[in-house]
Amino acid sequence: MNGSTQSARPGAVVGVLAVAGIVASLMQTLIVPLIGSLPLLLHTSASNASWAVTATLLAAAVTTPVIGRLGDLYGKRRLLLVCTVPLVAGSVVCALAGSLLPMIVGRGLQGMGAGLVPLGISALRDLLPPERLGTSIALISSSLGIGGALGLPIAASVAEHANWHVLFWAAAGLSVVVAVLIWLFIPGATARAEGGFDAVGALGLGVGLVCLLLGVSKGADWGWGSGTTLGMIGTALVVLLAWGWWELRSAAPLVDLRVTARGQVLLTNAASVVVGFAMYAQMLIVPQLLQLPKATGYGLGQSMQAAGLWMAPSGLMMMLISPLGAKLSAARSPKTTLVVGSLIIALGYGSSMAMLGSTWGLLAVTCIGNCGVALAYGAMPALIMGAVPLSETGSANSFNTLMRSIGTTLSAAVIGVVLAHMTIQLGGHTLPSENGFRTGLLIGCGVALLAAAVAATIPLGKSAAPATDRPAAEPATVEPV
Repeated sequence: MNGSTQSARPGAVVGVLAVAGIVASLMQTLIVPLIGSLPLLLHTSASNASWAVTATLLAAAVTTPVIGRLGDLYGKRRLLLVCTVPLVAGSVVCALAGSLLPMIVGRGLQGMGAGLVPLGISALRDLLPPERLGTSIALISSSLGIGGALGLPIAASVAEHANWHVLFWAAAGLSVVVAVLIWLFIPGATARAEGGFDAVGALGLGVGLVCLLLGVSKGADWGWGSGTTLGMIGTALVVLLAWGWWELRSAAPLVDLRVTARGQVLLTNAASVVVGFAMYAQMLIVPQLLQLPKATGYGLGQSMQAAGLWMAPSGLMMMLISPLGAKLSAARSPKTTLVVGSLIIALGYGSSMAMLGSTWGLLAVTCIGNCGVALAYGAMPALIMGAVPLSETGSANSFNTLMRSIGTTLSAAVIGVVLAHMTIQLGGHTLPSENGFRTGLLIGCGVALLAAAVAATIPLGKSAAPATDRPAAEPATVEPV
């Protein structure tokens, strides 16, 4: 890249950003096969070891909106490359870790790379002609599910047959490959946003989110009525209200709340929270059902590796369905696709009531549900970008991703409470009961129906499809790095 003007090659752009999304999502599932062994591997307690998961969640939530805004200000290609730096560094730190603290640091750095996906989706609006945009958005959005579904069996296999550090060395290598591909194949569109970076807004949002997500994700461990949990949630509310006040008065806000208050953006973000909740409930319940011993009467006795293999086809279904979602959005609207996707997620949960007794039944449940997730996840960025100016696509998409993350955190808390309170005793161990799993799945069904209802109320502006305000032949100007 030499600073000259270069037209984007749509196939290369989409392929590279899809790979980047898959690698970023792999970081989320990479540690799942190790969770039960982390206390022994890191010489710590199970409660302390859980911070290796929590750190990634917090880092992703705090940094994603910041990265989106910086992408609008200084160029999305530049920030895509920046995102690969903590992915590589975090993976190397985890690969060298032998105790808890470096593992937490490494996992936090990996979480900082989560901004690759919303930033990549935003870059599509700058780099692709309008006729390629819908399908490409859907594919990049589905990369989250593809990476998660494929990462679980791969990580389980490596953890079972090799030293666990190999997982993180492989993650570091993949992250380097992504950085090289971005450097070679993603041209840099001229930065469009004006103004400076809102450091006060970034700090306020970060503090508020850390308090909120810690209170929600650790509430079960600390006690929902404990002073620590209530203090965290109370602090979050105060800080986020103050942050909103600041953002409305800032000349160059981190998140333009006036834009997010538009009906199409506001209700899409609200639906995103609920869809994130509905999507994650399945991810929490199905692996447990697959792996619980058959002696329970409802567990299917699969190993972690086998369970991952049973869940992998659902990720591939997302890749197959995402182009159909783009066609539906083009024919009707992204709003229609979001409603249909939410209803299909609900159908998947509803079908589980008759399919819990076999691995093939759970395979069908996850495939149905992820078909709905593919439609919904492809529609939400399209709705957001159809309602915000070009100068704010990175910030708006990143904020939408944050809303989904809040939904998954709430899902983990609610489903965790249900499974913790509806239990059986087996061999001296306390396990979630079949009624607990069924209750969790019914909650997922109800929440998916709520998502469809919220999506149905989204008012569409003049254009529900993004990027119609840019000529298709406009070249992408390569930015210096």
